[in-house]
Parts: sequence; C-alpha cells; structure tokens
Amino acid sequence: MSAPGSIAEVGAPSARSRALAVLRVRSRAMAAVLLPAALAVMLVAARMTGRLAGDPWPAVTLAVCAVAAVVLLAGGVFGAVVLRAGPAVTPTVALPEAAAPDLYRLVRDLADRMDVPAPSAIALTPDCDSWLEDRTHPAHRRAAISTGPESAPGAAPVLVIGSPFLWWMRVAELRAVLAPVVAGTGPSAHPDIADARGFVRGLDAAVDVGSQPGLGWIAHPARLLLRLCQDDAAEMERGVAAAASDRAHDVDYGLRIAAQEQVGLAYAGWDRLLTRVALPAWRMGRWPAHLDAGVVSALTELSRRDRLAEEFTSRLGERPACDLLERPGVIDEAASLLAARLFHGGPAEAGPDWSPIDWTAYPEEVVDRKWRTEAARLHTALDAVRVPAGSAARPGAAPAAPAPPASARDGFDGPTLERVLGYLTDPGGDCSAGEALAGRLSADLAREDLAREERAAAPRAGSGGSRGADTLPLFPLQPPRSSRDLLADHVTALVCCAAVDSAGAGPGLDWLDGPVLLVGGERRADLAPRVLSLVEEGDPEPLRQWLAEVGVRPEKPVRLV
Repeated sequence: MSAPGSIAEVGAPSARSRALAVLRVRSRAMAAVLLPAALAVMLVAARMTGRLAGDPWPAVTLAVCAVAAVVLLAGGVFGAVVLRAGPAVTPTVALPEAAAPDLYRLVRDLADRMDVPAPSAIALTPDCDSWLEDRTHPAHRRAAISTGPESAPGAAPVLVIGSPFLWWMRVAELRAVLAPVVAGTGPSAHPDIADARGFVRGLDAAVDVGSQPGLGWIAHPARLLLRLCQDDAAEMERGVAAAASDRAHDVDYGLRIAAQEQVGLAYAGWDRLLTRVALPAWRMGRWPAHLDAGVVSALTELSRRDRLAEEFTSRLGERPACDLLERPGVIDEAASLLAARLFHGGPAEAGPDWSPIDWTAYPEEVVDRKWRTEAARLHTALDAVRVPAGSAARPGAAPAAPAPPASARDGFDGPTLERVLGYLTDPGGDCSAGEALAGRLSADLAREDLAREERAAAPRAGSGGSRGADTLPLFPLQPPRSSRDLLADHVTALVCCAAVDSAGAGPGLDWLDGPVLLVGGERRADLAPRVLSLVEEGDPEPLRQWLAEVGVRPEKPVRLV
C-alpha cells in the first residue's frame, strides 16, 4: 500500500472529489426535471385545501401540471436513453487466456504486487498505446459485443495492449510499461469513480443516439450536461492517472524509463510501416498478414540507419514479449486485418477481393502491380486529355471510321515512356499540359475511390452493422494528395515499369519507405528529383540522363495492368 502523503493518497481523494462533482451535475439535472412536478403537487394540494381559491389559480394549476407532465416524460425518456445507450467500444482482437497464459500470469502478478484487482480480460489493438476499458454495460451484452467474464456486472476493466509492443518490446520492458496501466484498476473499482465514468459515457452515447431520426432533441441536453461536467471529468481522470502512476512507482521504475524510449521508437516505426508499406497494399485490395512482425524489421532498419544498432544488440537478444503468446502468427494476422479495417476501411473478413499477402510476395504482387496500375491510369488520362471526350460530328457528315488509339494518333506505338516525356516537356516552363493531365488523374482517381467505397459500404448497409460500423476507417492515414503529387507518383510508376521491362530492374520493399526500384540488386533513390524536374518545370533532361545511365529504353512499350 502507498505511504500516507504520497501521490496516491493525494491523487485518489482528488479523483473521488471530482467524481462527486460529476455526480452533482447529474443530481442537479434530476432536480431540474422534478422541480415542475413538485410545484404542481404544491398547487394541487393548495387547491384541495382551499388556500388558492378563485381565479386565476385553476388555470395556473392546470398549466403547471401540463408542463410538469411534459418535463417528466421528456426527462424519463432522456434518462432511459442515458442508462440504456451502449457506449462506444474500441475494436480489438480478443485474447483469451488459453491463447496467452504467460501474459495473463504476468498481468496478474503485476496486479498482486500493486494490490489492485487484476483486469478481467486482455485484448490487443493495432496501435502503440495501452489502456483500460470498461465493458460491463448491459447494452454490450444485449448486442453480443462483449460476452465473456469482462461483461459481468462489477467486473474489472479489460486491459487493451498495443500489438506492436508485444513484438518489439522484451518481456521485462512490457512488464514495466504495463505496470501503471494495470494499477489503474484500483481507482476504477471505487464506486463513485465508476458511477461518474458511467454517467459520462452514457451522455456520450446519448449524443450518438440523438443523431437518429426522431431523437434529435436528446443530443442537446446531453451536450449541455457534458459541457457542465467535462472539466471535473478531466480532472478526475488526471487524479486516477496520478494515483495509478504512484502505485506503480516501485515496480520496475528504472526499466520503465528506458522502456518509454522503446515506446516512442515503436510508434515511429509503426507509423512508417502503415503509411509507406501497408497503405499501398491496402489500396490494391491486399492486406499484409504480419504487420507486427514487419514492425520489428522496420525498427531494426531504423536503428541501423540511425547508427543505433550496437545499442539495441543486447536487448534484441532477450526474450521478446510475443513469446508470451501461444500462437503469435495467428494473433498477428488478426491484428493486421483489424489494422486494415481501422486505418483503411477494409472489410472485416478476408475475401476474393481482400486477401492476405506475405512479405516475401510483396514486391511482385503489390509493388509491381501498383506501378503497372498507375502507369495504365496515366496513359488512360493522357488519352482523354489528348482526345477530349464529347467531340460531336458535324451535321450531315458521313459516319466516321473507327478512330485509332490515341497513342497511334500522336505518333507512338503503344504505351511508352517517350510519349509521356514528350507531352510533359514544356520549354516555356508554364507546365499547362502537366496541369491538365494532373487534373484528369485526380478526377479519375476520385471516381475509383468513390466506386470502391460504395462497394465496401454495400455489405455493411445490408447487414445493418453495429454502432460505428459505417464510419470506418476511424483513423485515415493520409490527407488527400495534391494533383501535382499524383502526377509525379504516376510518372515515377511508369519509369519504374520501363526500367523493369527494358533494363532488368526489379521491384523491391524498403521497410521504412515502402515500394522501391532495385537496379542490379541496389536501391536507386535518385529518381524522385528528376521526375519532379519534369513535372514541375517541364524539363526532361535530368530524367533522360538517368534513363540513359540505367539503360532504360523510353520508346519501348511497357506492360500494363
């Protein structure tokens, strides 16, 4: 137990006092609802005893009784919604004890050492964070969102662990990082804190219910009550965190400082892996099945580039935390599929158009296909810009013969890099041709994205998914790209296709930068500035020099998807 005067002794009472302040907001709201009814009772009693005889008291009494009935009815409906509406539940991968007995044993040992209740269950999230989540609300059981022991009334919160931590951290580091999180089950068990948290979550759920037809009025009082108690609720959570931090102070405190550095490193590597490596695959309808294993490769490469490899050599020799799982590969695959759903909006299950991919097949099945798909889109857009659609024949003219392909009309045999170079070359430097082509690419890509979203939304609409199912992705990874960036990406893809087809180059995977071009087995990182010179300035010479150096023949047709 913590010594008197410690942060726990100060933080916990502070959290309780703030929880009572939140509950006072609830009490005042109930009093406001009951006040018209109390006034109506007083008026009726006074009328029956003859104290308020004569006009205008009969009309006043009737009006107050009507107002009281309306307020009571509205208050009862609002209270029922707050009590019954299910708070949002974070999508996670359930981790039963049979799948990770050693991890459960580690967490229970931490709870026993800090004299707090052990979490009722453990779940994984594809993110670099860990927290406790209450899943005891009756609405979760009714909707079968939570059906295990964690859903029983009065059960301890669920411990949610970031899956990248299990693969990158060592067992001792994970234990040190989880200690203050597990310590939070102590304050969470206090009745006043649990009641205040439930009230705030109910108000948040009521705001969501207010978005449904016919219930819009519910959102207004819910938002008002949230504003009235938000400061006290925030201070309550700070007090809970302070109490939990102090309770865990003596548990691996020195190691926790070093482990926090690994948390920041894991976040950096995870972000690069998702945005540079996983996102291109998701856009192609494939999802990497072992993202957590990939983050280890990404972080190892990051430490090598930053010349930190020697520092991490000793820790990489220790037991990784993923050894606490019985079948880490299966758990990694489930977490990877959930990551694709959260960050990209992919389907919840694998299918013909949404299949897993192994890292060894990534260069051929994702990188090469991505390049050729973008090259095909570039030539399609170029055809549309060169020959505008909607050209009408003159009245009375004879039917025209079938038009040859646009590439033949502008003097090139098939889709070639030389055709794009010639179109984008602009000695004047105003790049008007490039602007037109970039705009067409943006429009084509927007139509493709819209069609893909409609196809993905159709199954969810037909099944009437659970709350929040139609809002995925919850955390989009990248903002929309500018039309100029899209054009540069597509020209780069076409150059890579030409290098593969005519110069013996190949697609590759860089753990931090994603798809890369390999020439002679070595990565060529000097292509981007030459493409930008063509796209932004209309100057093809730097790119032509690079093509000659690598041995690429721009006049040779490339193979497209």
